[in-house]
Amino acid sequence: MIFHRITMNKILTKEKLAENVSRIVVDAPFIIVIPTENAERIPLTIADFDRAKGTITIIFQIVGATTKVLDSLKAGDEIAHLLGPLGVPTHIEKFGTVVVIGGGVGIAEIYPAVKALKEAGNEVITIIGARNKALLLYERELLVVSSKLLVTTDDGSYGRKGFVSNELQDIIDSGKKIDLVISVGPVPMMKVCCDVTKPYGIPTKVSLNTLMLDATGMCGVCRITVGGKTKFACVDGPEFDGHQVDFVELTSRLKAFKDKEKEALDHVCRLYGADISQG
Repeated sequence: MIFHRITMNKILTKEKLAENVSRIVVDAPFIIVIPTENAERIPLTIADFDRAKGTITIIFQIVGATTKVLDSLKAGDEIAHLLGPLGVPTHIEKFGTVVVIGGGVGIAEIYPAVKALKEAGNEVITIIGARNKALLLYERELLVVSSKLLVTTDDGSYGRKGFVSNELQDIIDSGKKIDLVISVGPVPMMKVCCDVTKPYGIPTKVSLNTLMLDATGMCGVCRITVGGKTKFACVDGPEFDGHQVDFVELTSRLKAFKDKEKEALDHVCRLYGADISQG
């Protein structure tokens, strides 16, 4: 089902989770976001929801012009338009042992899946990683809903020094049977996780946040190659068999408009304040 809410959507709460990462609770269902009437459309993942209150929680990293505009809004302000629900829901059933991996902002995005998988009776081993301790998100929330939580940081400032893939490899090397791996985060991280699991034949799903425009499967902007076939992330995804994804093509397409994105960000920064980190 796809619907478009023409009315404005009020931001109920807003808080800063880490450097250049914000969390807002919006009085609306799901979601392509157009922050203001003249802004572009961007896809954002739901990090949590409350059916009774009719709210969703969105975690976003401030990396471009539109997220900069979105972050300029405050609690009580209204988002111009939301479009959704979009895409194919995560398939939840009792698989057995599921390893769910989140990197960067993807840590918040795995929370609903971890919670649902645990409620379905799975043993859920959650692995989260970030460049440093200050960038770690949702550790407390994930600890509550996971069977086990493992934490890594690139610089060793918290948890294990290293990468989420190191923890994944250690679980495999321990001989523990893994029935499914789900990886959400930066494309290089997801690719490495798939490289780790592929020799062992462990089913691995990845969630792809591609370039997206209309989000209804008509424009083709979000196209990717999976198993040698063209797929559209907005209607066929966002989750795909990671062993079938053409990550080389995906990486190349994500870089297609970097120059234009930088121009747009510079323009917005002149309107909304000083430049922000490009990390």
